[in-house]
Amino acid sequence: MPAPIPELTPARSPLTGSGPRSFSVATQDPERGIEVLEQVYAIRRIELDRRTPFSMSQAVRGVEGLSLEQARLQGAPTGALVDATGIVRVGQVRRGALAFTDGTRTTAGRAPFLFPVRPYACRWNELGLLTVSLDLAAVQAHAAGLLGLDEFALRFTEGAPVSAPMTRYLAHLITSLGETQLSDDAMGHPLLRQEAFRSVATAVLHAFPSTFLGRPARPADSDRVPGGVRRAIAHMEEHLSRPLTLAELAEAARMSPRGLQAAFARQLGTTPMAHLRSLRMRAAHAELLEADPGRGDTVAGIAARWGFTHPSRFATDHRTAYGVAPGAVLHR
Repeated sequence: MPAPIPELTPARSPLTGSGPRSFSVATQDPERGIEVLEQVYAIRRIELDRRTPFSMSQAVRGVEGLSLEQARLQGAPTGALVDATGIVRVGQVRRGALAFTDGTRTTAGRAPFLFPVRPYACRWNELGLLTVSLDLAAVQAHAAGLLGLDEFALRFTEGAPVSAPMTRYLAHLITSLGETQLSDDAMGHPLLRQEAFRSVATAVLHAFPSTFLGRPARPADSDRVPGGVRRAIAHMEEHLSRPLTLAELAEAARMSPRGLQAAFARQLGTTPMAHLRSLRMRAAHAELLEADPGRGDTVAGIAARWGFTHPSRFATDHRTAYGVAPGAVLHR
C-alpha cells in the first residue's frame, strides 16, 4: 500500500509551521500525482491527458517562510491554473519546457525567473523544475525593514533578473540552498532558519524589478532617526573606503562618542561601527558580483579594499549575510 501523501494545508506548509519540514513522493498514479502537485504549488485546477502514461517525483524541503521544491514530471503536456497570490516563487527549468499562457511577460528558461505573484495559467511538457518559494507577507515585512519603513506594499513588475550578475548569483544561491542550507541539521536552530530566509529574501528583492528597487532605503532620512545619526551615516557612506573611527563619526554627527552609540542603539538597534561594517559588506558583495577572476580579482583583494583584513572572518560574515561563500560569488 502506498505511503499517505503528506498533508500540506497552510498550517503544515513549510512556509508557515515551525521547524524544518521535508518529504518526497514518486508515483505513476495520476490521481496521487495531481493531489501532490495541487498542494505543493497551490494549483486550483489541473488538466491531464489520461491516455498517456504519467510519472512524477516531487521533493520538498523547507522551514517557516521558505521552501525548496524539486519536481520531475513525465507524460503528456499538462496545463494548470495556479493561485499563488501569497507566494513569491523563483524557478529554474532544468529539463523540458514550461510556458505561461495568461499574457504575463515572465518566461521560463535555464536561468532563474520569477513566477507571477497572482493567479496564472501555465503548461508544461517533460518538465524538470527547481523552485524556491517564500511567504509573500514575510518578504514584504523584510523589505519594509530594509527600507526603514513601518509598512511597505511590495509588487514585482518583471519576471527576469535585473542583470546578468544577479542572474548568476541567484542561480548559485538556489543551488547552495538545496545542497547545503536546507539539508543541514543546523536548520533545527531558529536563528539559522531566520538567516536562511533573510539571505534568500534579500537576494530576490535585489534580483527582480519591483517597488522595492524603485524606492531608496530610508534609515538615514527617516523622521524617526535623529539628525546626529543621519549625519553619521552620511559620513560613513561618503568615506566608506577609508578608515573611520568612532571619534570621527561622532564629530561628523556633532555628538559625543557615547551619545552617538546610545542613539544608534536606540534608533537602529546596533552600534555605529557595526552599521559601518554592514555598509562595507554590502559594497564588497556588490563588487564581488561584478568582479572577474580572469582580470586578477580575488576575494582577499576585494575584502581588503573595503576594510576586511581577515579573509576567514570576511568569508564567515559574508555567508551569514548572503547565504553563500564570497569565493562562490566571485567564481560563479
